[in-house]
Amino acid sequence: MIEVSSEVLPVLLSGGSGTRLWPLSREAYPKQFLPLVGDDTMLQATWRRVAALSRPAPLVVANEEHRFLVAEQLRVIGAPPPRIVLEPVGRNTAPAIAAAALIARLDGGDPLLLVLPSDHVVRDDAAFRAAVIAAVPAADAGALVTFGIVPQAPETGFGYIHSDMGEGVRKVLRFVEKPDAATAQGYLDDGGYYWNSGMFLFRASRYLEELGKYRPDILAAARAACAHLDRDGQLHDIEFLRLDREAFAASPSESIDYAVMENTDAAMVLPVDIGWNDVGSWSALWDVSEQDADGNAHHGDVIAVDTRNSYAYARRLVALVGVDDLIVVETDDAILVAAKDKVQQVKDVVSRLKAEQRSQAALHREVNRPWGSYDSVDVGDGFQVKRIKVKPGAALSLQSHERRAEHWIVVRGIARVTRNNDVFELFANQSTYIPIGAKHRLENPGTEMLELIEVQSGDYLGEDDIVRYEDVYGRG
Repeated sequence: MIEVSSEVLPVLLSGGSGTRLWPLSREAYPKQFLPLVGDDTMLQATWRRVAALSRPAPLVVANEEHRFLVAEQLRVIGAPPPRIVLEPVGRNTAPAIAAAALIARLDGGDPLLLVLPSDHVVRDDAAFRAAVIAAVPAADAGALVTFGIVPQAPETGFGYIHSDMGEGVRKVLRFVEKPDAATAQGYLDDGGYYWNSGMFLFRASRYLEELGKYRPDILAAARAACAHLDRDGQLHDIEFLRLDREAFAASPSESIDYAVMENTDAAMVLPVDIGWNDVGSWSALWDVSEQDADGNAHHGDVIAVDTRNSYAYARRLVALVGVDDLIVVETDDAILVAAKDKVQQVKDVVSRLKAEQRSQAALHREVNRPWGSYDSVDVGDGFQVKRIKVKPGAALSLQSHERRAEHWIVVRGIARVTRNNDVFELFANQSTYIPIGAKHRLENPGTEMLELIEVQSGDYLGEDDIVRYEDVYGRG
């Protein structure tokens, strides 16, 4: 643990719509849950980056639908059980941080909040920790400190912060929107301009004070949402804090920059050179990935022949021949092929998928659940085949279906099956049948992953054909 003069509470923002890195990222599985650079997911890497600065466990603000992903990913790297604040709807960063600040003060304390997006790359973790320590005195004195990235190029995809000249933490003069190329070059020529990283350090009470001064409507909505918190700690001693849906939904959707930082006189910036990238596109991921002599970067089974400056992500074998500046991403249910300078238009593909109500906008073929996952390997008229994995000690809800029957064949592990009044165990190469309307539950009482094949048959096979009677994960 690194000694810090004040208590620092990491607040990890884990939102995201999963559009910019589609098809690898999806609405139900945005990029912070992916191991895009290294073995850790981006969420895990964010926590590891700041763990040595923090005595308390992190506070995570997340979409309610992602709560078990957050909990499991932090658990497997040994993070202390976090408090996870669940947003019933997305309302941007100003309300989310307000809720975190209010919750951080519930026990009477007033920590410094280190607010971090959980989907950014930082190459130099040690330099970032040193920057946080350097920013603590200013935050202790009441400043709202942001970390400005020393620009490496006239980037047009980021907002900029213009600051006073000087050393260390200095006053913010203004925030500026994403510029055109000529304006961005002018910023670099003039000096004193830094990329806006979206990372902050300030005392909880000071943020609430400034928010109340400039956007009392947002603060009032956050207070109302926190006044009726629904608490539970159903998974690995992790505390889930559900904000009141109606109150939080009533908040305006606003970023912390627009709501507070562009208005307050207390804004200060510390320029940092930490190898930062927000990985906001496939071309940005290519930029931060290890490249070969021809400028190619890849993940998985990729062969590149006469190919330059391209990126490929593969689950199966992907071969690139005679292409330049190309992005190729292959998943189980979708393939993206894009010119590297057109990757911002990937979001238009997602918009079209949503308009056509296609599942690929939100879900991967393999869908994660708190108990494990299921993979829809085949589907046809009146049937669907799934590969189901259940973690050791986990159990699905006690449920029934009104329009489908199910056949279960165990491939690996031990399955404890409840079927109406019968409870029995199945082993590898054994099977059973669940009739329409039968109350049933699947459990894994063993110490290894349970894997089985489920064959559904019926006139309707949608995931909403489910009646839950008991569920250890609190789902309706």
